[in-house]
Amino acid sequence: MNYNWDWGIFFKSTGIGSEIYLDWFVTGFGWTLAVALAAWTVALALGALLGVLRTVPNRWLSGFASSYVEIFRNVPLLVQLFLWYFLVPDLLPEPLELWFKQDLSPATSAYLSVVVCLGLFTAARVCEQVRTGIQALPKGQTAAARAMGFSLAQIYRYVLLPQAFRIIIPPLTSEFLNIFKNSAVASLIGLMELLAQTKQTAEFSANLFEAFTLATLIYFVLNMGLMLLMRQVEKKVAVPGLLSVGGK
Repeated sequence: MNYNWDWGIFFKSTGIGSEIYLDWFVTGFGWTLAVALAAWTVALALGALLGVLRTVPNRWLSGFASSYVEIFRNVPLLVQLFLWYFLVPDLLPEPLELWFKQDLSPATSAYLSVVVCLGLFTAARVCEQVRTGIQALPKGQTAAARAMGFSLAQIYRYVLLPQAFRIIIPPLTSEFLNIFKNSAVASLIGLMELLAQTKQTAEFSANLFEAFTLATLIYFVLNMGLMLLMRQVEKKVAVPGLLSVGGK
Protein backbone atom coordinates (compact mmCIF):
# COMPACT_ATOMS: atom_id res chain seq x y z
CA MET A 1 0.00 0.00 0.00
CA ASN A 2 1.45 3.32 -1.09
CA TYR A 3 0.56 5.66 1.75
CA ASN A 4 2.56 8.62 3.04
CA TRP A 5 2.27 8.68 6.83
CA ASP A 6 2.25 12.11 8.44
CA TRP A 7 2.42 11.89 12.23
CA GLY A 8 2.91 15.64 12.46
CA ILE A 9 -0.74 16.13 11.56
CA PHE A 10 -1.69 16.15 15.25
CA PHE A 11 0.28 19.34 15.80
CA LYS A 12 -1.15 21.17 12.80
CA SER A 13 -3.92 23.75 13.02
CA THR A 14 -7.48 22.57 12.55
CA GLY A 15 -8.40 25.90 10.99
CA ILE A 16 -10.72 26.62 13.92
CA GLY A 17 -9.16 29.27 16.13
CA SER A 18 -5.84 28.24 17.59
CA GLU A 19 -6.76 24.56 18.04
CA ILE A 20 -4.55 21.78 16.78
CA TYR A 21 -5.80 18.28 16.04
CA LEU A 22 -4.25 16.93 19.22
CA ASP A 23 -6.55 19.25 21.19
CA TRP A 24 -9.51 17.42 19.73
CA PHE A 25 -8.17 14.10 20.97
CA VAL A 26 -7.57 15.52 24.45
CA THR A 27 -11.14 16.84 24.56
CA GLY A 28 -12.54 13.55 23.28
CA PHE A 29 -10.54 11.57 25.83
CA GLY A 30 -11.91 13.80 28.58
CA TRP A 31 -15.50 13.12 27.51
CA THR A 32 -14.76 9.38 27.30
CA LEU A 33 -13.45 9.37 30.87
CA ALA A 34 -16.39 11.45 32.12
CA VAL A 35 -18.93 9.13 30.50
CA ALA A 36 -17.28 5.89 31.56
CA LEU A 37 -16.62 6.83 35.18
CA ALA A 38 -20.09 8.27 35.78
CA ALA A 39 -21.78 5.30 34.09
CA TRP A 40 -19.64 2.86 36.09
CA THR A 41 -20.67 4.53 39.35
CA VAL A 42 -24.32 4.01 38.41
CA ALA A 43 -23.70 0.45 37.21
CA LEU A 44 -21.75 -0.66 40.28
CA ALA A 45 -24.20 0.76 42.81
CA LEU A 46 -27.35 -0.44 41.03
CA GLY A 47 -25.80 -3.73 39.95
CA ALA A 48 -24.74 -4.57 43.52
CA LEU A 49 -28.26 -3.85 44.79
CA LEU A 50 -29.86 -5.97 42.07
CA GLY A 51 -27.37 -8.77 42.68
CA VAL A 52 -28.39 -8.86 46.33
CA LEU A 53 -32.07 -8.83 45.39
CA ARG A 54 -31.56 -11.81 43.10
CA THR A 55 -30.36 -13.89 46.05
CA VAL A 56 -32.75 -12.83 48.83
CA PRO A 57 -35.44 -15.31 49.96
CA ASN A 58 -38.25 -13.18 48.53
CA ARG A 59 -39.60 -14.23 45.16
CA TRP A 60 -41.06 -10.79 44.38
CA LEU A 61 -37.77 -8.99 44.91
CA SER A 62 -35.72 -11.68 43.17
CA GLY A 63 -38.28 -11.76 40.34
CA PHE A 64 -38.03 -8.00 39.88
CA ALA A 65 -34.22 -8.18 39.69
CA SER A 66 -34.38 -11.12 37.28
CA SER A 67 -36.80 -9.25 35.02
CA TYR A 68 -34.52 -6.22 35.00
CA VAL A 69 -31.55 -8.34 33.96
CA GLU A 70 -33.45 -10.09 31.18
CA ILE A 71 -34.79 -6.83 29.74
CA PHE A 72 -31.55 -4.85 29.78
CA ARG A 73 -29.28 -7.70 28.68
CA ASN A 74 -31.45 -8.70 25.72
CA VAL A 75 -32.03 -5.29 24.16
CA PRO A 76 -29.06 -4.03 22.09
CA LEU A 77 -27.14 -1.17 23.66
CA LEU A 78 -27.59 1.04 20.60
CA VAL A 79 -31.37 0.62 20.71
CA GLN A 80 -31.40 1.52 24.40
CA LEU A 81 -29.31 4.62 23.72
CA PHE A 82 -31.73 5.88 21.07
CA LEU A 83 -34.67 5.21 23.40
CA TRP A 84 -33.09 7.20 26.23
CA TYR A 85 -32.09 10.10 23.99
CA PHE A 86 -35.03 10.40 21.57
CA LEU A 87 -38.02 8.77 23.26
CA VAL A 88 -37.73 9.03 27.05
CA PRO A 89 -37.50 12.87 27.14
CA ASP A 90 -40.87 13.04 25.36
CA LEU A 91 -42.43 10.94 28.13
CA LEU A 92 -41.25 13.25 30.92
CA PRO A 93 -43.50 15.91 32.51
CA GLU A 94 -43.47 19.04 30.38
CA PRO A 95 -41.17 21.12 32.65
CA LEU A 96 -38.56 18.34 32.66
CA GLU A 97 -38.93 17.81 28.92
CA LEU A 98 -38.35 21.51 28.22
CA TRP A 99 -35.43 21.56 30.63
CA PHE A 100 -33.81 18.59 28.89
CA LYS A 101 -34.42 19.78 25.34
CA GLN A 102 -34.08 23.55 25.63
CA ASP A 103 -32.24 24.55 28.80
CA LEU A 104 -29.42 22.01 28.58
CA SER A 105 -26.74 22.28 25.93
CA PRO A 106 -26.74 19.52 23.28
CA ALA A 107 -23.52 18.10 24.76
CA THR A 108 -24.97 17.97 28.28
CA SER A 109 -28.23 16.31 27.21
CA ALA A 110 -26.29 13.74 25.17
CA TYR A 111 -23.94 13.14 28.11
CA LEU A 112 -26.80 12.53 30.55
CA SER A 113 -28.52 10.17 28.13
CA VAL A 114 -25.45 8.05 27.48
CA VAL A 115 -24.50 7.91 31.18
CA VAL A 116 -27.97 6.67 32.13
CA CYS A 117 -28.05 4.23 29.22
CA LEU A 118 -24.60 2.77 29.84
CA GLY A 119 -25.10 2.73 33.60
CA LEU A 120 -28.38 0.81 33.46
CA PHE A 121 -27.17 -1.52 30.72
CA THR A 122 -23.97 -2.42 32.58
CA ALA A 123 -25.84 -2.73 35.91
CA ALA A 124 -27.60 -5.81 34.54
CA ARG A 125 -24.22 -7.42 33.86
CA VAL A 126 -22.79 -6.37 37.22
CA CYS A 127 -25.88 -7.83 38.88
CA GLU A 128 -25.08 -11.26 37.49
CA GLN A 129 -21.49 -11.03 38.66
CA VAL A 130 -22.58 -10.11 42.19
CA ARG A 131 -25.18 -12.88 42.25
CA THR A 132 -22.60 -15.42 41.13
CA GLY A 133 -20.13 -14.25 43.76
CA ILE A 134 -22.68 -14.55 46.56
CA GLN A 135 -23.87 -17.98 45.44
CA ALA A 136 -20.27 -19.22 45.20
CA LEU A 137 -19.77 -18.81 48.95
CA PRO A 138 -20.28 -21.83 51.23
CA LYS A 139 -23.84 -22.09 52.58
CA GLY A 140 -22.44 -22.65 56.04
CA GLN A 141 -21.38 -19.03 56.31
CA THR A 142 -24.97 -17.83 56.10
CA ALA A 143 -26.07 -20.46 58.61
CA ALA A 144 -23.30 -19.47 61.01
CA ALA A 145 -24.22 -15.81 60.74
CA ARG A 146 -27.87 -16.61 61.49
CA ALA A 147 -26.79 -18.68 64.50
CA MET A 148 -24.92 -15.63 65.80
CA GLY A 149 -28.10 -13.57 65.61
CA PHE A 150 -27.28 -11.51 62.49
CA SER A 151 -30.21 -10.01 60.61
CA LEU A 152 -30.48 -10.58 56.85
CA ALA A 153 -29.11 -7.11 56.13
CA GLN A 154 -26.15 -7.73 58.47
CA ILE A 155 -25.44 -11.08 56.86
CA TYR A 156 -25.10 -9.42 53.46
CA ARG A 157 -23.19 -6.42 54.75
CA TYR A 158 -20.67 -8.12 57.02
CA VAL A 159 -20.40 -11.68 55.71
CA LEU A 160 -21.47 -12.23 52.10
CA LEU A 161 -20.74 -9.04 50.16
CA PRO A 162 -17.17 -8.42 51.42
CA GLN A 163 -16.17 -11.92 50.27
CA ALA A 164 -18.27 -11.93 47.11
CA PHE A 165 -16.70 -8.72 45.81
CA ARG A 166 -13.22 -10.17 46.32
CA ILE A 167 -14.17 -13.19 44.26
CA ILE A 168 -15.67 -11.21 41.37
CA ILE A 169 -12.93 -8.61 40.92
CA PRO A 170 -11.73 -10.23 37.63
CA PRO A 171 -15.16 -10.20 35.91
CA LEU A 172 -15.90 -6.75 37.32
CA THR A 173 -12.62 -5.58 35.80
CA SER A 174 -13.82 -6.84 32.42
CA GLU A 175 -17.07 -4.92 32.80
CA PHE A 176 -15.14 -1.80 33.83
CA LEU A 177 -13.01 -2.05 30.70
CA ASN A 178 -16.07 -2.72 28.54
CA ILE A 179 -17.77 0.45 29.72
CA PHE A 180 -14.86 2.50 28.38
CA LYS A 181 -15.15 0.77 25.01
CA ASN A 182 -18.95 0.96 24.95
CA SER A 183 -18.77 4.71 25.59
CA ALA A 184 -17.96 5.03 21.87
CA VAL A 185 -21.70 4.74 21.12
CA ALA A 186 -22.05 8.29 22.46
CA SER A 187 -20.71 9.54 19.13
CA LEU A 188 -23.98 8.45 17.50
CA ILE A 189 -26.00 11.04 19.43
CA GLY A 190 -23.54 13.88 18.92
CA LEU A 191 -21.31 13.69 21.99
CA MET A 192 -17.77 14.47 20.87
CA GLU A 193 -15.97 11.75 22.80
CA LEU A 194 -12.80 10.04 21.56
CA LEU A 195 -14.29 8.14 18.63
CA ALA A 196 -16.24 11.16 17.40
CA GLN A 197 -13.14 13.35 17.59
CA THR A 198 -11.17 10.68 15.74
CA LYS A 199 -13.67 10.60 12.89
CA GLN A 200 -13.76 14.39 12.79
CA THR A 201 -9.96 14.54 12.62
CA ALA A 202 -9.91 11.97 9.80
CA GLU A 203 -12.47 13.96 7.82
CA PHE A 204 -10.87 17.37 8.31
CA SER A 205 -7.26 16.31 7.78
CA ALA A 206 -7.73 13.40 5.35
CA ASN A 207 -5.22 11.48 7.53
CA LEU A 208 -7.48 8.54 8.31
CA PHE A 209 -4.82 6.01 9.31
CA GLU A 210 -2.97 8.33 11.65
CA ALA A 211 -6.18 9.40 13.40
CA PHE A 212 -7.46 5.88 14.02
CA THR A 213 -4.01 4.58 14.94
CA LEU A 214 -3.74 7.19 17.70
CA ALA A 215 -7.26 6.41 18.93
CA THR A 216 -6.44 2.70 19.01
CA LEU A 217 -3.30 3.36 21.03
CA ILE A 218 -5.20 5.53 23.51
CA TYR A 219 -7.86 2.87 24.07
CA PHE A 220 -5.20 0.15 24.35
CA VAL A 221 -3.02 2.02 26.85
CA LEU A 222 -6.04 3.05 28.92
CA ASN A 223 -7.44 -0.47 29.13
CA MET A 224 -4.06 -2.10 29.77
CA GLY A 225 -3.35 0.38 32.55
CA LEU A 226 -6.71 -0.28 34.19
CA MET A 227 -6.26 -4.03 33.87
CA LEU A 228 -2.84 -3.97 35.53
CA LEU A 229 -4.18 -1.74 38.31
CA MET A 230 -7.11 -4.05 39.01
CA ARG A 231 -4.79 -7.05 39.00
CA GLN A 232 -2.83 -5.45 41.84
CA VAL A 233 -6.09 -4.73 43.68
CA GLU A 234 -7.13 -8.36 43.23
CA LYS A 235 -3.86 -9.60 44.75
CA LYS A 236 -4.08 -7.19 47.67
CA VAL A 237 -7.63 -8.10 48.75
CA ALA A 238 -7.42 -11.84 48.06
CA VAL A 239 -8.40 -14.12 50.93
CA PRO A 240 -5.92 -17.04 51.21
CA GLY A 241 -7.65 -20.32 50.49
CA LEU A 242 -10.85 -18.67 49.20
CA LEU A 243 -9.77 -17.90 45.62
CA SER A 244 -6.76 -17.99 43.36
CA VAL A 245 -4.85 -14.81 42.55
CA GLY A 246 -3.56 -13.74 39.16
CA GLY A 247 -4.55 -17.02 37.54
CA LYS A 248 -2.50 -19.12 39.96
